[in-house]
Amino acid sequence: MSEKPKRRVALKVLGATLGAGAFARAMAPLASWSKDLSMGEFLQKHYSEMTPDEMNTVMRRLESNTKRDYGRDVNIRDIRPSEGVEFGYALNLSVCIGCRKCAEACHNENNHDRRTNNSYIRVLEMEQGSFDMEKGNATYTHAVPAAGKYYMPVQCQQCSNPPCVNVCPVQATWKEPDGIVVVDYNWCIGCRYCEAACPYHARRFNWTKPEIPAEEINPDQAYLSNRIRPQGVMEKCTFCLHRTREGRLPACLEACPTGARVFGNMLDPNSEIRWVLANKRVFVLKEDLGTDPRFFYFFDE
Repeated sequence: MSEKPKRRVALKVLGATLGAGAFARAMAPLASWSKDLSMGEFLQKHYSEMTPDEMNTVMRRLESNTKRDYGRDVNIRDIRPSEGVEFGYALNLSVCIGCRKCAEACHNENNHDRRTNNSYIRVLEMEQGSFDMEKGNATYTHAVPAAGKYYMPVQCQQCSNPPCVNVCPVQATWKEPDGIVVVDYNWCIGCRYCEAACPYHARRFNWTKPEIPAEEINPDQAYLSNRIRPQGVMEKCTFCLHRTREGRLPACLEACPTGARVFGNMLDPNSEIRWVLANKRVFVLKEDLGTDPRFFYFFDE
């Protein structure tokens, strides 16, 4: 028998764990959108179990669904990690100006819902000398940078010990060999356990079907990355794996006007990220939790 739990078994286990009332509330989003699932979608295998032919069939179906629902031709690929690669990201807080260009680029690149203006990146306006994220302001509207403030963009930290993975009852999320934590959006049951477990507020839940004009859809998509996510599932940053696994940079980095962001292969001794780790005093958020992030922060001084 496969080690991956079947959906019906996982739902029974979840129900027994939560109790009837809590289970009904947790499963409400699933009930609201499951009526739109085809039998093929419901019986689809876990990502790790699909053969190349089965994966190809799924991706062609998703492309057809996107054309039907959004009126746009897209190309969805299954881009696998490369050997000898472990991605890391660093952010220079000394030069970040809080302009949110990174969040805007994430919004556009990853086909986020336009109505909610969703993004995987939150930019916190912080008091200089303070590291209390609870007091950070993510909804500022004044001109930036403001006196006495610094800015801390926060997104998925791609933890080596990700608590979100540990709590998923159906193994819909996992850490890939290159360090990227991914989600099989067609396997997620929308229980939101991962959202509750993440200490960085890095998970997003699709309460409604995403609204994206056809002309704004990014057609360059990957199954585990920026394809349009269905209603009722969790989603997250994937370090733009549809770009980075092919040697390009994340969209948020390319959009940064000050060069605050550094990305690369931590296993490559000649990479810029390795230089930063060796020459700067880097730190990670909430180190005491033992999540071991692969997203680092540093100041010039």
